[in-house]
Amino acid sequence: MVGRERVVRMSVEQPLWRALTGYRVLTLLYAVGLFVSGWAHFRRPGVAVAYYVVLTVWTLATLPRVANAAACTKRFLAVDLTVALTGILLTPVADSPARVLDGGPTLPSIWTAGSVLAFAIKGGWRWAAVASTLVAGANLAERGAPARDTVHNVVLVWVASIAIGYVVEVARASERTLARALEIEAATRERERLARDIHDGVLQVLAMVQRRGAVLGGEAAELGRLAGEQEVALRTLVSAGPAPVAPAAGGDGGAVPAAGEGDGPGGPLDLRLLLAPYASARVSLAGPGAAVLLPAPEARQLAAAVGAALDNVDRHAGDGARAWILVEDEPDEVVVTVRDDGPGIPEGRLAQAEGEGRLGVAQSIRGRLRDLGGRAELLSVPGQGTEVELTVPKQAKDPRGKAERR
Repeated sequence: MVGRERVVRMSVEQPLWRALTGYRVLTLLYAVGLFVSGWAHFRRPGVAVAYYVVLTVWTLATLPRVANAAACTKRFLAVDLTVALTGILLTPVADSPARVLDGGPTLPSIWTAGSVLAFAIKGGWRWAAVASTLVAGANLAERGAPARDTVHNVVLVWVASIAIGYVVEVARASERTLARALEIEAATRERERLARDIHDGVLQVLAMVQRRGAVLGGEAAELGRLAGEQEVALRTLVSAGPAPVAPAAGGDGGAVPAAGEGDGPGGPLDLRLLLAPYASARVSLAGPGAAVLLPAPEARQLAAAVGAALDNVDRHAGDGARAWILVEDEPDEVVVTVRDDGPGIPEGRLAQAEGEGRLGVAQSIRGRLRDLGGRAELLSVPGQGTEVELTVPKQAKDPRGKAERR
């Protein structure tokens, strides 16, 4: 992630730093030119000359400092802004009062904007707001009164620097999003390549061992059964979609957490990863290729309800029964269907079991879904198996019944 962040900063910021380097040199020449053209109006030209010598040496000596973000440290930014503010405050000392009152240029002139832009590129719009506010205060102090042209220039610098800082932040976020997309694409291609290799080799061998073991019987049959379970588990693993990539360190906004991880106890989890352990030779799992994200408590409770439904299949459907799990990610809800090909549930059997105190369906399944604000629907036809449909909305409800968007 550190390497990716370095690439992102280089791709977004490097052209801006190069432009800032040229801007500082050109505005230095511009400020010196203004001084030369108005030499006769300065009452203390020696003060201005001394300042321009310092400004020239500082600008040329610090060109490597504005070559990239790493070299442009906070200490450098503070000193650079101090040089600009000092030049503004020295203007009434060096120039004539008449020119100052008439709105004449300050000693650094538009060179000051380069210092503010360095803040914007380095730290975004918040840093730009702080720097431009200090420059605004210095300009008002230099003029002595908030004249129209001074206020106009102050507002212009303030708005422009904040806008540039905001654009830099948006560009960085876009680069991080693109980098994550490229990583997901690369991971998907690698997964597909591995899936092809595994399908052509390991899965076929496991399937052959399962078939031959069933034919030979005895210990070979047990070996074949184990091979079949491993085949199903491996097939589920290679067919699952790639997990979302975690955002870069220090990134802001729009970050998608890694599948199976959350931002704490209530962070999002990928439901597919919680259901994957249930897949076996007798249980088939199917779902979307993308992550099915739910808040961690809801995802775990929904997975536990699926486990309870599969326990019922093991206990009541017979040793040879098969089960299927289907995960559907709808816009407003997540639906998980558990179906088996067992003998089904006789009519009235659930009510009888609840009356006898066996609350597997009533509590482990329906109770869990009811607590989540969802529902559990059970359909069973004797001789045709059982189907349990578990639905969890993507909007949870608080105890007062008001919807709360996750």
